[in-house]
Amino acid sequence: MAKELEGKVAIVTGAGRNIGRAIALDLAAAGTAVAVVVRSNKAEADGVVSAIAKSGGKALAVLADVSEAKSVHAMADAAKAHFGRIDFLVNNAALRDEKSIDAMTYADWRRIMDVTLDGAFHCVKACLPAIRAAGGGSIINIGGMSAYLGSAGRAHVTTAKLGIVGFTRGLAHDLAADKITVNCVVPGAIGTQRAKDAATPAHHLTHGTITGERGKPEDVAAAVRYLCGPGARFVTGQAIHVNGGAYLGA
Repeated sequence: MAKELEGKVAIVTGAGRNIGRAIALDLAAAGTAVAVVVRSNKAEADGVVSAIAKSGGKALAVLADVSEAKSVHAMADAAKAHFGRIDFLVNNAALRDEKSIDAMTYADWRRIMDVTLDGAFHCVKACLPAIRAAGGGSIINIGGMSAYLGSAGRAHVTTAKLGIVGFTRGLAHDLAADKITVNCVVPGAIGTQRAKDAATPAHHLTHGTITGERGKPEDVAAAVRYLCGPGARFVTGQAIHVNGGAYLGA
C-alpha cells in the first residue's frame, strides 16, 4: 500500500511547518498531489513543495488566509485548476496564543475564532463542490488535546478546538450520503518548532504521556493518512486522539 492514494489530490492548510508539513509529506508519499497552503511564508511552502518533488511527488504552493472567504475560494480554485480535482481537505491552520481571561480582549478572542473555527468553515465551503464532483473523499480537521483537558490561558483556543469537534460531527451527518468522511485528529503533546521566544505550552507541562516521550508531527500525519485511505471508509464523525496515552495518565 505504498501508494494507496495514487491519483488523489489534497489541500492541507498551515502546511509550511510542523504537523501540517508532516501531513503534506505523508500524503504525498501515499501518492497524493498536495496543495501546500500557508498564510504568508512562501519560502516555507516552497520548501515543502521541493521536498515532495525530490521524492517524486506533485505539489503546489498556495498563499491563502483561511480567515478570509475570498482568499480561501481562490485557494480551492487554484488547486482544482492545477490538479483537476480535490479529494481531501485537511484543516490544520490554527492559532494557539496564550493569554489569561483578564488580559484577553474581544479582538484576541475573535482572532483565534477567525482562523481556527471560521477558517475551517470557509475551507469546507470552498472545497466541497470539488470533493463531491470527485465522487467523495475525506475532510480531516485537526483538533487539540487542551480542548478536552483545558489549559490555563487558552480559553479562546480550547473553545475553538472543541468547536472543531462539533463541526466534525455535524459535517459527518451532512456529508455521509456524498461518500465524504469527516473526522478530527486530536494531537497531544507534540514536539514542534516554535518561535525562539515562545514558552512551552502550559498543558504540555501538566499532562504527560504514558509512553514517556513527546509525540512527533509524523505520528499525527500517519493518522491523517489512514483516515484518507481506503481502509477508513467506514470511519466518520470520530475524534482520533494521538497523544501517547496522555488521557490515561491524566
